[in-house]
Amino acid sequence: MSKTAIIIPARYGSSRLEGKPLLKVAGKPVIQWVYEKAMRAKLADMIIVATDDERIYNAVKAFGGEVEMTSINHKCGSDRIREVVDRHPEISYIVNLQGDEPLIEPSAIDEVIKNVKYDDLADISTLVRVLHDENEINNPNLVKCVKDKSGFALYFSRSKIPYERNQIEDVFYGHLGIYGYKREALVKMTSLARTPLEKTESLEQLRALENGMKIKTSVVDFVPVGIDTADDLEKFRQIVEKRL
Repeated sequence: MSKTAIIIPARYGSSRLEGKPLLKVAGKPVIQWVYEKAMRAKLADMIIVATDDERIYNAVKAFGGEVEMTSINHKCGSDRIREVVDRHPEISYIVNLQGDEPLIEPSAIDEVIKNVKYDDLADISTLVRVLHDENEINNPNLVKCVKDKSGFALYFSRSKIPYERNQIEDVFYGHLGIYGYKREALVKMTSLARTPLEKTESLEQLRALENGMKIKTSVVDFVPVGIDTADDLEKFRQIVEKRL
C-alpha cells in the first residue's frame, strides 16, 4: 500500500544551540512539540524521527513516538531521510520536516503533501511566504524564491531576487525549509552530485533545479519560528506561555 510519511531528521550537535531537540519548553522537548504538530496533519499515514543520537532516540521513545537510528556519516537531512525510506518500500510520498520547527502549521504540512501527491508535474514541493520587510528581503540567511505562474520554483537565492527595477506588490517570497518528495524524486536527489549553483549559494534545492526537477510551491501566511539560537528558544517559550 502506498503511504505518506513525515520524517523528522534530528541531530544533537549544533554550532549555535547544542542539543536543541532535547531542550524543554513547558515540560516537553522541542522534538516532541514538532512531532505533535506532525500528528495533526491529516494527510500523513506515519511519522518517524530519524536520528543518529541515542539521547534523542530515547527521548522520542519516552513520549511514545516512532524513531529510527541512522548513520552518523550523513552530511544532510535528505540523506538521513533516504536511509529511513530505503527501509520502507511502502512509503511513496515523504515530507522532510525539520526538528527545530515547533510552530509549523499542520495545514501547511498537508499543503506540502497535496502538492507532491496530487500534482503529476511536481517532483518536490515546498512553502513560501510573502515578504514585505526590507530587512528580511535583504537578509542572506532568509532564502528567497522566484516562481512561475503555476507556482513552480524558478530559482532560490540568498540574494534579493528579483531585482526591483519597477516596484510591484507581493513580488518577494521567503522560503520555508520544509519539503515534500515523491519517492523516486528523493532517491534521484540524494544520488546526484552537488552542483555548481548549490555549492555557490549553499542551497541543496538548487541541485534539483539544476538537474531539471520541478519544485511546486504554495504560499502560506504564517511566520515560522525556527529554533537555531538561545534567543529563538526564548521566543518560542514566550509564545507557549501566552497560549497556556
